[in-house]
Amino acid sequence: MPDSPASPSTSGPPSGSGSGPKHPEGRQGTAAERRAAMRRHDREIVSLALPAFGALVAEPLFVMVDSAIVGHLGTPQLAGLGVAAALLQTGVNIFVFLAYATTAAVARRVGADDLPAAIRQGMDGIWLALLLGAAVVVAVLPGAPALVDLFGASSTAAPHAVTYLRVSSLGIPAMLVVLAATGVLRGLQDTRTPLYVAVGGFSANAVLNLVFVYGFGLGIAGSAWGTVLAQWAMAAVYLFVVVRGARRHGASLRPDAAGIRQCAQAGAPLLIRTLSLRAVLMIATAVAARLGDADIAAHQIALTLWSLLAFALDAIAIAGQAIIGRYLGSGDEEGARAACRRMVQWGVVAGVVLGLLVAAARPVFMPLFTSDGTVIDALTPALLVVAVTQPVAGVVFVLDGVLMGAGDGPYLAGAMLVTLAAFAPVALLLPHWGGGLTELWWTIAGLMMSVRLVTLWLRARSGRWVVTGAVRT
Repeated sequence: MPDSPASPSTSGPPSGSGSGPKHPEGRQGTAAERRAAMRRHDREIVSLALPAFGALVAEPLFVMVDSAIVGHLGTPQLAGLGVAAALLQTGVNIFVFLAYATTAAVARRVGADDLPAAIRQGMDGIWLALLLGAAVVVAVLPGAPALVDLFGASSTAAPHAVTYLRVSSLGIPAMLVVLAATGVLRGLQDTRTPLYVAVGGFSANAVLNLVFVYGFGLGIAGSAWGTVLAQWAMAAVYLFVVVRGARRHGASLRPDAAGIRQCAQAGAPLLIRTLSLRAVLMIATAVAARLGDADIAAHQIALTLWSLLAFALDAIAIAGQAIIGRYLGSGDEEGARAACRRMVQWGVVAGVVLGLLVAAARPVFMPLFTSDGTVIDALTPALLVVAVTQPVAGVVFVLDGVLMGAGDGPYLAGAMLVTLAAFAPVALLLPHWGGGLTELWWTIAGLMMSVRLVTLWLRARSGRWVVTGAVRT
């Protein structure tokens, strides 16, 4: 691996250099200094965001490969996979705070030039991931049939869903370790290693699935085992990289109860934020389902595209987490503010570009998913809403990443609860008001994202997120 905890400087500033010169980009600097600072920010953002985007895109390919292979076994098997995969993704995604909180905490230590403490902080996150993963496995193994029934699987699909869910649950600890270790490397300003591991894991998953499903004739269970082995292989690579860095810098590998508890406390607000966001998406899907088959089909396509666009914007947000955490850890308030301003500009530009691409590519994009004229008629205006609102989404994602990097989790939790409270009644009443799919997407991409923009913008303008030091107090 070219980047590791032993050499975090590949994607960021050299170890021991902090965040670079203080305040050249602030009001005290000359115009030339400010331009130089912006170019430095641009290089950092690109070097972190591009690999992060690649890693983010590689993750959903796991499910796509499983679906393609299992789909040839039969419709009941594919239906069972769909139910089990939805349960697994939901169960793992709620623990994404393992990556976000760890990134911010480790980046602060890096900014303070304390690599041993940075890696020690990361190890606490990894130990927490293992504990949470073990607890989830203990719950899922006996509870798989009840969970599958809760999702309304048919009698023919349910056995396959239970089989896949039980086997795949054995990989959940590995998946959570990957989340936490990814956060460690991002905090160390390294997004390339996660990209390499994600590509390797995707490739291994594809090969193992083919071998186990068709070579050994294990059916849907073979697909699950192939994915589990690929996930544990990814976790092993991450652990090798982190442990090597820990030994090189003299950081302890032993579990520390106080450190693990601190990681859990830091992640709790981000867990609330994530659950609130998931609730928004679940409400939106439930409302779309009440509008009719064509509308729910069009909604699913629009949501798929929206999620893909989110990967691109989230890559900038991930860069923001790492960069802001490092600046604040080094005590450079003005550098953090300047980096925030520059990333907001990146968010706006990225949003405009993505919006134009969506608008221009609609005639090509829609036939890839459906040839049903009724679905296309419902989808066309919804995609225009998605396109128009991308600049807002760009700023929201960036500010979300900035505040995460600052460790401002409690505010993010409260802001997302406010957003949920504003979105839910409007979305639920839409069918009673005669609203259709277009109005629903104005509620999602317009109202929901606008409320998030206001809450995050007010926090960013207040400056209360600018708390310096190796540890946010």
